Amino acid sequence: MWLNLKILSWLVLIVCAIHCQAYVHHTFVVKETPYTRLCGTKNILTVNGQFPGPTLHVQKGDTIFVDKYLSPIFIPFNVHNQGNFNITIHWHGVKQPRNPWSDAPEYITQCPIQPGGRFRQKIIFSSEEGTLWWHAHSEWWRATVHGAIIIHPKKGTKYPFPLPHAEVPIIFVEWWKQDILAIYDETIFTGGAPNVSDAFTINEQPGVLYPCSKPDTFKLKVDHGKTYLLRLVNAAVMDILFFAIAKHNVTVVGTDGSYTKPLESSYVTISPGQTIDILLKSNQKCDHYYMAARAYSAAPGVAYDNTTTTAILEYNGNYTPSSPPSLPNNLPYFNYTNASINFTSSLRSLAHENHPVNVPINITKHLFFVISVNTFPCPNNSCAGPNGTRLATSVNNISFVDPSIDILQAYYRHVNGVFGTNFPDFLPYLFNFTAEDLPLYLETPRHGTKVKILKYNTTVELVFQGTTLVGGNDHPMHLHGFSFYVVGMGLGNFDKDKDPLGYNFVDPPLMNTIDVPLDGWTAIRFTANNPGVWFMHCHFDRHMTWGMDMAFVVKNGKGRKAHILPPPPDMPPC
Repeated sequence: MWLNLKILSWLVLIVCAIHCQAYVHHTFVVKETPYTRLCGTKNILTVNGQFPGPTLHVQKGDTIFVDKYLSPIFIPFNVHNQGNFNITIHWHGVKQPRNPWSDAPEYITQCPIQPGGRFRQKIIFSSEEGTLWWHAHSEWWRATVHGAIIIHPKKGTKYPFPLPHAEVPIIFVEWWKQDILAIYDETIFTGGAPNVSDAFTINEQPGVLYPCSKPDTFKLKVDHGKTYLLRLVNAAVMDILFFAIAKHNVTVVGTDGSYTKPLESSYVTISPGQTIDILLKSNQKCDHYYMAARAYSAAPGVAYDNTTTTAILEYNGNYTPSSPPSLPNNLPYFNYTNASINFTSSLRSLAHENHPVNVPINITKHLFFVISVNTFPCPNNSCAGPNGTRLATSVNNISFVDPSIDILQAYYRHVNGVFGTNFPDFLPYLFNFTAEDLPLYLETPRHGTKVKILKYNTTVELVFQGTTLVGGNDHPMHLHGFSFYVVGMGLGNFDKDKDPLGYNFVDPPLMNTIDVPLDGWTAIRFTANNPGVWFMHCHFDRHMTWGMDMAFVVKNGKGRKAHILPPPPDMPPC
């Protein structure tokens, strides 16, 4: 009997070693926590009391479980939520194969977790490797509810570059003296643009150029002659950023959970939602050097935070440091559009046998999405947008409206009347999208809750076209559930006959968030091989709130492995 049990136990271990995935469990407790910045203290929403939230370490192909609590009373292991706010947590860039239930955009794949509620999410990693991140996906809570995800290579494999001496997450985000919910509510109420932030931060510290901030400035201490892997995350709610390190070049080796060919650069452009992995060689004279970031904002008439956040690169050793440290003289000016486009368009996939490129060539669905800033009229011109209007945004002239229940639940359970399925492939009418003076009637879109239906394994080319309506703007577009190849980008109006001739099908970067430049276009390709409901939106939160979002519904394919997984039993109620 004992021998049979022992044999059985060994068989179980052997079978699990062959077939079982790695499962890791985490607990996220969402609560308000006091933090002091810029000479003032306020309560902010956090995970586990941390700002930024905990960094998750996984290996390629892992599955992890995250339990989240929002409890207004104290119970063992659950910390009460003093703010009583609804929330969801999104795993940015994690494709979640067949598992949209844990993707978490509010009212797209789930209703929010209510105060006192709990939701156990299953996070399935697949081909991602490098740096991604997680963040709140309701209202603008991601301003403080966010953290890095580091996806290490599988056991037995290694980085496609020399092993760094150390790895350091570098997270950029804004800081407002005012409560972020108050800014959100005011924006909704007035119909105008939100107040700009009071500071930018590097690893949540503003740096020496802001009041009451010098002692806590983030310091990156390095040994001379070593190489460091910096994992950059732009968690900013409103801003594309330029980043540079005084007297140091960096080498880009990855973006959005995918490796790139090494790209040496004196600066980095990073959009909200984007991650970039860079190698820093500590090869300069032992000293202190500023690391600095500031906004890129080329849209005319759009207010932006014109401050600069700093951290300090500090060489270890016995020496007298320069005072003050050197500031980067290679940080592009705030409206230098070419610097932004040149950096992004220089990225290339690694295209290695261990990290191959698989760009869809035979396209079965062409989409042309015109993305615009818009306005709606207000009674008696009473709103705070241009000429008394309410600011809005749209995709193909449809300004998205949140449904009353999440689209995924409605689709899966065949609930009628929640969304429409006639999202247009193209704008119904054409105009000179980047002309300086456009008729005012073009500024007013239609409200709608519409999705684009895609058959399983559809090969998609999607061209995003920006416009100059209401002054125009850049638009960092993010697609849930997929990574896509950025095959082309440019300024002006997309030319369907000429521009595809310059597409890169050899080594285009594989990304999940890409900026559509001011008065320009960006072309992406992907294969719709992930069944479910998947959100697409601008990662400027104000633009997403105003309506620059939509959803794809990818239908089930043939066979069990091409079907949506069943929903978990504890989905938050609507």
